[in-house]
Amino acid sequence: MNSNQLLSLAPADILVIGAYFVTVLGIGFYLKRFTTTGDDFFLAGRDMTAWIAGLSFVSANLGALELMGWAGAAYQYGILATHWYWIGAIPAMLFLGIVMMPFYYISKTHSVPGYLKLRFGEAARATSAISFGLMTILMSGVNMYAMALIMQVILGWDLSFSIWVSSLTVGVYVVLGGLLSAIFNEVLQFVLIWLGALVITIVGLIETGGWSGMMARVHQNTPGADYTHLWSTLGHFSDNPMGIHWTGIVLGLGFVISFGYWTTDFLVVQRVLSAKDLRSARMAPVIGAAFKMAVPLIVIVPGLLALAVLPFKLVGADEAAVNHMHSYNEVLPLMLARYCGPGLLGLGITALVAGFMSGMAGNVTAFSTVWTYDIYRALIRKNASDEHYVSMGRWSTIVGLLISIGTAYLVMRSAGIMDYVQALFSFFIAPLFGTVVLGMLWKRATPAGGFWGLLLGTIASIGMWAWVKLDPSALRYVAMSQDAKAMAEDMYRALWSWIVCVLVTVIVSYATKPLPESQLVGLVYGCTPIPSDGDLALYRKPQFWAVLVAMGLVILNIVVW
Repeated sequence: MNSNQLLSLAPADILVIGAYFVTVLGIGFYLKRFTTTGDDFFLAGRDMTAWIAGLSFVSANLGALELMGWAGAAYQYGILATHWYWIGAIPAMLFLGIVMMPFYYISKTHSVPGYLKLRFGEAARATSAISFGLMTILMSGVNMYAMALIMQVILGWDLSFSIWVSSLTVGVYVVLGGLLSAIFNEVLQFVLIWLGALVITIVGLIETGGWSGMMARVHQNTPGADYTHLWSTLGHFSDNPMGIHWTGIVLGLGFVISFGYWTTDFLVVQRVLSAKDLRSARMAPVIGAAFKMAVPLIVIVPGLLALAVLPFKLVGADEAAVNHMHSYNEVLPLMLARYCGPGLLGLGITALVAGFMSGMAGNVTAFSTVWTYDIYRALIRKNASDEHYVSMGRWSTIVGLLISIGTAYLVMRSAGIMDYVQALFSFFIAPLFGTVVLGMLWKRATPAGGFWGLLLGTIASIGMWAWVKLDPSALRYVAMSQDAKAMAEDMYRALWSWIVCVLVTVIVSYATKPLPESQLVGLVYGCTPIPSDGDLALYRKPQFWAVLVAMGLVILNIVVW
């Protein structure tokens, strides 16, 4: 225990947290009997309803970095952080459900790299699988460390205790029940996250006099800067706290980064592939998008409330460590300390732990599937039995968790690892999205074009990142303004790497021989008959609900323009 801890748990809080751990382990033991085949372990038997797949789809994204990071970002940048939930998620989720899921589902692939193998060949699959495996393990370790650090700050728990307890719990229920166990626990975790975090929002808005009262206090506490408008301050890099232009938000975040993540990152796509039929697979991202629109209530609003009510200033992590102040990342713990008493505090802590474990389980199950099907089976042992691959999936889960634990300890000793992880993430998703979307929508794209576009797009992204690291003044060229800040660099670097990927893919494709259309059936628009849902009632069509969600998105953006 640490004498500097923010909170202390009452017996009622300990009981709530203990009940959560017992429940998730019980789910794992119960579901083990239903995971006997490869499809059961890696894709939950492809038997999930649209609602279960959709809630798991959005819950897998509510990890440690999501909950703590964006609450802190809301304190640092104001309501601009909402862009990562609305323009930076909803259009891409709808695009996945309506346009891309037919090809992922009809091709019966186990993973996104598996689709690339069918469309572009083994070289493209191997490149994406190895990159994704490395990224996933590193991200899992960072989630572990983030959770352990927060538990140390909030409750004084030892870092190693938190890392090992959380990772062993996730390891047990994933090894036992595979993706099926992860999905059902993610649905439970989704509910707990909302129950725990919504307390802060409700009580905080009551204290500040509602939305308008909170915004008035934010204005009062942040003179000289606009923290309360979503779009109106994006006309110039210097007009908003984030130092970004609307083109970076719309093209870099809203198009390349969000579409790359939500449509090609196997961590989230895997959940949708577990749906029981094509209609459910298309509905799941639409359902997820509707809930995603509401997530700012439990992540962004607490950050705004902190701006409105905290009597002291939060600072960056480095400055906080030197001056013994609270950092941006402590927003949620501070709000829990302000508003939650015994019992409610236990629910709030459980919500944080559930979020961390949900993100960790998402990384582990995605790694297990990609390693088993896209690396081990493809490159090492091609013709083993289904039972052998299930066994390999379980062993790779254990090995992946151990590597993740090692990564978590590495994070403790490397102050710059977070920046490296975020850079690695952008290296992977931006060019991958270019490769996948061209592969699905353009039948002229060739295997050589797909491989070289993916490879050179990734190299271009790494090159721009290294350029700015070596010469910080290069940021003005990458982000196209001398007033740009670091956040803008991520947006524009992703955009340029996507453009490089697309241009290389197009040029090389025109210089090489295309595949015959007979080999593209089930993989490309124009060559694939998409099952019609014309006989369904309007209210049962995914397109109908997608339009409603899109209309809701437009209305929300106008309200907080």
